[in-house]
Amino acid sequence: MSVTALIVAAGRGIRAAGPTALFPKQYLPIGGVAMLTRTISAFAGHPSVDDIIVVIHPDDIGLYNSAAMRCAARLRSAVPGGERRQDSVRAGLEALSANPPERVLIHDAARPFVDDDLIWRVVGGLDTHDGALPCLPVTDTLTRVSAGRVTGTIPREGLFRTQTPQGFRFDAILDAHRTADERASATFTDDAGIAEWYGLDVALVEGSEANRKLTSAQDIASADELIRLRAERALGTIRIGSGYDVHAFAPGDAVILCGVLIPYDRKLIGHSDADVGMHALTDALLGAIADGDIGVHFPPSDQRWRGVASEVFLKDAAARIKERGGDVVHVDLTFICEGPRIGPHRNAMRTKLAGCLGLDIGRVSIKATTNEGLGFIGRREGIAATATATIRLP
Repeated sequence: MSVTALIVAAGRGIRAAGPTALFPKQYLPIGGVAMLTRTISAFAGHPSVDDIIVVIHPDDIGLYNSAAMRCAARLRSAVPGGERRQDSVRAGLEALSANPPERVLIHDAARPFVDDDLIWRVVGGLDTHDGALPCLPVTDTLTRVSAGRVTGTIPREGLFRTQTPQGFRFDAILDAHRTADERASATFTDDAGIAEWYGLDVALVEGSEANRKLTSAQDIASADELIRLRAERALGTIRIGSGYDVHAFAPGDAVILCGVLIPYDRKLIGHSDADVGMHALTDALLGAIADGDIGVHFPPSDQRWRGVASEVFLKDAAARIKERGGDVVHVDLTFICEGPRIGPHRNAMRTKLAGCLGLDIGRVSIKATTNEGLGFIGRREGIAATATATIRLP
């Protein structure tokens, strides 16, 4: 089923923008991005939406082109709106009628926080109904007032707050709008009202508290603050830790690096399995949370750790980060050695580290360099490793 989002952005928005504002509220920035840009992006990024049409005020074409730039590939040509909201919606529907979708989602530009799940619910409601209306139950007490005095209380049972997008089968809602324009004297506040008047079967679907309409200057300020707080939570506190380790060679037939057994003409000496890569990375993770080093938590004097696989140490460090509500974002490891060759085993090592840390392999970097024949490394007496770990904490 083809789906088009019809976004209504033809209003003036004086209450929110203020009488001295340079442009209407739908073009005001929220978190540095125009409100309309955020609204369009919500539908442009949804897999059920095939394309988008926006109804605008004729005077706003320059503002619209700027706001729509990042999603231009998903947009049909903008349509000039009318005096009333229902006139603007009908203009958008008529523009779609030349190449109509099977379903249309009609949405107010002033609801920039519509989310993917809500869009799915509305689209799904059209499988068995002419329309789908997102709603939330009224939870506040409603009072009737006359001349500044309370005259009664309205029972809230069965009352709901309606939202957009309101979804419809295209042909049905176009017929309803055309008929309302010809016959109805009343002004309808939303498309569900026209659908009800026309006799369409409209289902109720669950709305979203986040999908609020921005109508006042305070709403704009609150939305801007919400975006800022979301960005701060998403970023959290970024910390970077570093680690270094070195192990000497002894006669043998293989080395273990990042949990991968590599055939070689010697082995590394250590209390555990002498995995110099995992040891350096463990210290980097512990350093990022200021929690000592590998020797503090796994002292070589403790016989429990003799010969143990070093992934035990690495997973313990990662768990300590999780206990603090944090995440490992990226790790970068460099081996300094004359041998063995690291390149043929790099992806196997990355895969092993990614599994230990619960990371995508794209967040695991492994590099290698020689010491140009200098020092103990140049004399092939051992291997050194340096590591950097980037983590995010609340």
